[in-house]
Formats: sequence, structure tokens, C-alpha cells
Amino acid sequence: RRESMQQTGRGPARGLRAIWAGVLPLGAAEPHPRPAAAPPPPAQANSIAFMVREHRNDRREWLRNHDRSLAEVSGAPTFPLTLVLDNLRSAANVGNIFRAAEAARIEAVVCCGITPTPPEPKLLRTAMGSAEYVKHTHAGSTLDAVRALRDRGVPVWACETVAHARVHWRTRMPPEGLAIVFGNELIGVDAQVMDECDGFVMVPTHGVKNSLNVATCASVLIWEALRQWDVGEKGQGGGEEGAGAGSNGE
Repeated sequence: RRESMQQTGRGPARGLRAIWAGVLPLGAAEPHPRPAAAPPPPAQANSIAFMVREHRNDRREWLRNHDRSLAEVSGAPTFPLTLVLDNLRSAANVGNIFRAAEAARIEAVVCCGITPTPPEPKLLRTAMGSAEYVKHTHAGSTLDAVRALRDRGVPVWACETVAHARVHWRTRMPPEGLAIVFGNELIGVDAQVMDECDGFVMVPTHGVKNSLNVATCASVLIWEALRQWDVGEKGQGGGEEGAGAGSNGE
């Protein structure tokens, strides 16, 4: 039977040629099936790969500095800078500000109005464990918070891109104490709050946009204050000669 099929040209091979003849143009090569795409690695494989990278980085201690122990920072002084958050809406932004505030060991963060406060989950995730070490309060009104600070003799500046704001590196920050107001991501610092402020400071931009993310601005100004107050690696401040000659003065 096999010999008769070969002689007559019948059989599976001829049947396949007939099928492809009806599908492909005459003379076209028969396509080969494409290999199946490799499935994405399972979550367990990703976790293992991350742990391998983490272990490799831990062995290279010269690339990483580990967190200080609580004993190392217990009783250490804070630096006299207070951040006033005027109706920020993003918990991620506030979490980043808390993380910067803890790293710089500043005095306090005042969350006003709708600004998220701990223990908001997204804030805590972004703060990465630092929120519990930052002194913070909540005020229903930014205006009341600013007035309370001024009543205590603390100069209050607004971080805002107004015409008469001074560039942060040309502005002497009083080492005796300072509060800086950071505004809502869309509308900035409230106009009534600005009327109560003693001065204005800004982080200049050189592109199309005239402002930076609020958490980025907060970090820039925090470390500018530490730089001016001559805060060294061990967290000891000496204060620049002549710094603090009035609020917002060059």
C-alpha cells in the first residue's frame, strides 16, 4: 500500500502541499511556526534575583552606609528649621518631605489643612520608616499656624516663585530659627498666608517650567540651611560668620 501511495503521489505529503497551495501564492515558502515567547519570570524568581543583588551590595560596604542606630542619635540636637505644609494633596510628596526632615534632623513639620499626616499608609511607605522620628503636628489652618510661629518670634518665609523672592543661595537663613511654608502642588502658597510671611525664597529654574516638585524644593532648602549653618558630617553646627542678619536679607 505504501508503494502504491508513493507511485500515485497520494499520501500526507501531497495533502499538505494541496492545503498550502490554497493558502499561499504559488512558489511561496511554507511558513515555519514561530517559537512561543518565553513566559515572564514568576514573582519568586524576581524576589530571588533582588535578594542576590541586595546581598552582593551588602558585601561591598564601601558602596553603602547603613542607617545609624537609635543609640547614636538619641539626645542629639535638632536644627531650628520648621517646615509648614500648606494643603499639600500628595501623600507621596509629604512622605518624601518627612524622610528629608528626619535625615536632616530638623525641628518640626507642621501639616496644615488637607495635608496628609501619619499614619496615612502611602505617606509611611514613601517615608520608609522615618516618619516616627520626626516631630510633627497638624493645624486646621495654615494661617493660624503661621501666626502662631510668628507670635513665638520665629521668622516665617514662603517658598514661592513671586517676583520679589530671593534665590536660596543668596538668602541668609537665620540660625536662631526659621519656618518655611511650602504650598499646594497646583496653586502654591495661599495668598492670605503669603501676606503674613516675613520673606520669600525660591529655587530658580532654567527650563520651561517655573517651579519644581514641592518635596524637591523642601530638600534643597533644608540642605541649604544646613550648609549655611555649617552643619558637618557629625551633625554639629557652627553657623556661618554673619549668617542670620535679619530675615531674607542678603
